[in-house]
Amino acid sequence: MATKRMFTLNSGSALPALGLGTWQSGPNEVYEAVLTALKTGYRHIDTAYVYGNEAEVGKAIKDSGISREDIFLTTKLWCTFHNNPEKNLDISLKLLGTDYVDLYLVHWPIAFNPKGNDALFPSLPDGSRDRMSNWDVTKTWELVQKLPGTGKVKAIGVSNCSTVTLEKLLNAPTTTIVPAVNQVELHPYLPQTKLLDYCKAKGIHVTAYSPLGSTNAPLQQESAIQTIAKRLGKTPAQVLISWAISRGTSVIPKSVTAERIISNFEDFVVDDADMAAIDSISSHTTKRVVNPNWGEVVFHDD
Repeated sequence: MATKRMFTLNSGSALPALGLGTWQSGPNEVYEAVLTALKTGYRHIDTAYVYGNEAEVGKAIKDSGISREDIFLTTKLWCTFHNNPEKNLDISLKLLGTDYVDLYLVHWPIAFNPKGNDALFPSLPDGSRDRMSNWDVTKTWELVQKLPGTGKVKAIGVSNCSTVTLEKLLNAPTTTIVPAVNQVELHPYLPQTKLLDYCKAKGIHVTAYSPLGSTNAPLQQESAIQTIAKRLGKTPAQVLISWAISRGTSVIPKSVTAERIISNFEDFVVDDADMAAIDSISSHTTKRVVNPNWGEVVFHDD
């Protein structure tokens, strides 16, 4: 289908089903990756302030010659700016070389001390993470809700939020905007069906990150994935990406290899039998790839 599929967010924005993820893409390689993706046909680019590559992502978008209005650009609020999200947004906009982003996400529902010993990852003397006391994601969201009114963001959302966190956020008296997106780790080893069903019921679109599992992950070697790929003449990555989209989630596989970026852009509709075969993988193997120790529980749904 070469990703002609789109999802409509509760904000009214149209989100391309397949985008390019840029987490762990270094400054010297992400420029070429984004440029290749845009020339291939991608129109959804995902980055974040903490990735340290927004300047290169923005330069690639500008150098691609593609109109900014035709690109869906996502970036994220970092944990040391929870008490001043507009400040972090302005820094990101300057780095990206644009006056707005299409989607701005709260990267983690954890607030770090903005006056700590490190600008990104402040720590306490015992080595634990230095978090803001008497602060939670509902206060962050109260501030983030002001951003659409500035014209600097088209839609707002969250990332790495469980059903427990979302319930707390949605029930807060200060919440007036339902997050447009919840970006979370999703793949056959971690299908998160409960979270997916919850978000669907609340009108929150889900974007899947790390859809191929970890780098060199055994997920692509699973017999079900291999069998489907060989029968259909697809790559294992194409099968996993198409499974994710067929579940109703957008997906942002990361790659800096031109051949893989191009290949990943060939999604297809997965039939019910193959969907069931892929769904069954989690019955024998479950694995979360991204699980940092922030000093408090983030993932409640495992």
